[in-house]
Amino acid sequence: MQPIGTSIPNSKGETFLNKKRNKEDSEQNTTSPLIYRGFTLNSFQAAAAAGIDAGRSVLLSAPTGAGKTLVAEYAVEKVLKGGNRAIYTAPIKALSNQKYRDFKVILDKDVGIMTGDITLDPDAPLLIMTTEIFRNTIFERPKSLDDVACVVFDEVHYMDDPERGTVWEESIIFAPPHIRFICLSATISNIKQFGSWISKTREEEIEVIRSCDRPVPLKHYLYFPGYGPTRADRITGFPSNRKKRGGKQKEMGNSDDLIQFLKRNRKLPVLCFCFSRKECERRARDNRRMRLLSGEERDRMEKIFDKISSDYTLTPDAALDGLRALAMEGVGFHHAGLLPQHKELVERLFTSGLIKLLFTTETFALGINMPARTVIFTSVRKFDGVGFDTMTTREYQQMSGRAGRQGIDKEGLIYSIIEGRRTAIKDIKKLLSNDVEPVQSRFNLSYSSLINLHRNLGDRIYSAWESSFNNFQWSRMSRKKREKNRNKQVSVIRKKMGILNELGYIEDTGLSPKGKVAALINGYELQAAELLFSGLLEWFNEVQINVVLGAILFEERRGDLFSRMNKKLLGEHRFDVDRCIENVIAAERKHGVRRTVSKPNFKIAEVISDWCAGAEMRDLEKHTNASPGDLVRTFRLTIQLIRQIRKAMPRNPALSEKLGRCIELINREEVDALRQLKTP
Repeated sequence: MQPIGTSIPNSKGETFLNKKRNKEDSEQNTTSPLIYRGFTLNSFQAAAAAGIDAGRSVLLSAPTGAGKTLVAEYAVEKVLKGGNRAIYTAPIKALSNQKYRDFKVILDKDVGIMTGDITLDPDAPLLIMTTEIFRNTIFERPKSLDDVACVVFDEVHYMDDPERGTVWEESIIFAPPHIRFICLSATISNIKQFGSWISKTREEEIEVIRSCDRPVPLKHYLYFPGYGPTRADRITGFPSNRKKRGGKQKEMGNSDDLIQFLKRNRKLPVLCFCFSRKECERRARDNRRMRLLSGEERDRMEKIFDKISSDYTLTPDAALDGLRALAMEGVGFHHAGLLPQHKELVERLFTSGLIKLLFTTETFALGINMPARTVIFTSVRKFDGVGFDTMTTREYQQMSGRAGRQGIDKEGLIYSIIEGRRTAIKDIKKLLSNDVEPVQSRFNLSYSSLINLHRNLGDRIYSAWESSFNNFQWSRMSRKKREKNRNKQVSVIRKKMGILNELGYIEDTGLSPKGKVAALINGYELQAAELLFSGLLEWFNEVQINVVLGAILFEERRGDLFSRMNKKLLGEHRFDVDRCIENVIAAERKHGVRRTVSKPNFKIAEVISDWCAGAEMRDLEKHTNASPGDLVRTFRLTIQLIRQIRKAMPRNPALSEKLGRCIELINREEVDALRQLKTP
């Protein structure tokens, strides 16, 4: 294995390769292998360890399952042994929870966690947090980072996410200069450009390492229903319309026959990626008679299923019974619509080796270390929010990387089902190439960020844009294009600052009281501040507050139905709430800013009201057909917003106590994230 090792020292933004030292490091690692926790580090791990030992930041791109996590663990342990603290950030709460549990086992020191849902031991030597929480800490409590020597950014390619990517960028730009970063990803093609930007922005040397070798090689197949599998590297076109008869081709007439083929040839377990929740459930039910478990395995499954259900005090109902019936056949499904406890149940069953066939959406591939022998794509086309299109190469690599278990399989297998001619051969070939889409900047300062920057930088606020990856990428363009893009970005910032000035968040001398509150809220900061300073939260009772704040952040899914809100729930105050939010919407419209604030969606009102009244999760079915997992997510986000408001608002003991009671009404049973995390 020969990784691409690049040391990028800061030299006024210039980039160059220290090839000589890389060669020496490679030779040294070859003659004297580094042992860590009983593992002999491979060449990219050793190169990363050398960079960490030298006090440099590290940017590492290596395939899924190749051992990037070991590099993060090495960095964390080194920092803790030196008497400093470390932070591990992840893009999703489920991954944060997993890392918390993992490090609790690995380390002999205390581990804390902060995700918005949960805060446990925030002063621990190692603190696990979502990237949003880390960015907020930089602005709100920078002194609390004085003894933090290292921050791990797991799945750092998430900086390319249109909605949340700017959080990663802001974190890298504004983190205190003494902090070193360990940035990990399986899919960064423009890694040198990314590393050069970090080096220039942070004014530090960074070790950039890229390895394309997998410990378990992959074989890619295309599956044409009616024709069977074909090696992907041999495809030149679609099969003819005339179906062959007899033999293997006849046996493999539809996509379910592919699973039978894999079962016969002992290619299980299988992760089958579907791009809709309903498809996951339908395909799992269609394959429930596969009988993938032996008698002894069925006995084990029954004991494990019942124990996990007992540990989580899961209430028997139709959903749990359905999961149990599938599990007893070695089949399962997993998606964001499941209750969090049900998702974790399925995950634990899969890691036990007893789920042989799991139908899941793409979120299962993000960071969660649960590989399989084989990966199936039920389609290479997915809905992108507007229409259906071929998935990106990055998405394909992220998911296909789950095939092949290190130390168990000699190779991982990937089968992509190609139905019809909606996908061009050239698009299929692009998926299979190593031509991963480059990470693009999504820099788009939120109102909260602008308020914080105004407080800290004043008129120098536009220097934030100059430090962005967006500006760094555009600086490589022609002068005409470059000037057109800075002008555009600076114009957007000015327009947003105009909105904040008009609505009374900023003043010439700093921040107004309303601005100081919005600065401490991440997401829905203007809506929350407007409601707080309108006095409505003081007038409302606890249920009404929960309904209003839930309506602000609620995002309904297409096809979900809800009961209409009882007019008595808010009365005439419904219009007062709408007016508060409309002021912000009107300001965005006036200043020509792309709309970021939406009107409250009160379709969720009856669901929240009944939950606050003590209803069980299954009782909410009378109000909606929405998935329980989506309802829990809305409840937890509501709790998170209430906590932020309570912490940010001016001293008001009566309202603070009321908001505490608001949280108590929601944070129970399936919604209680802390209880879930503490379940062994």
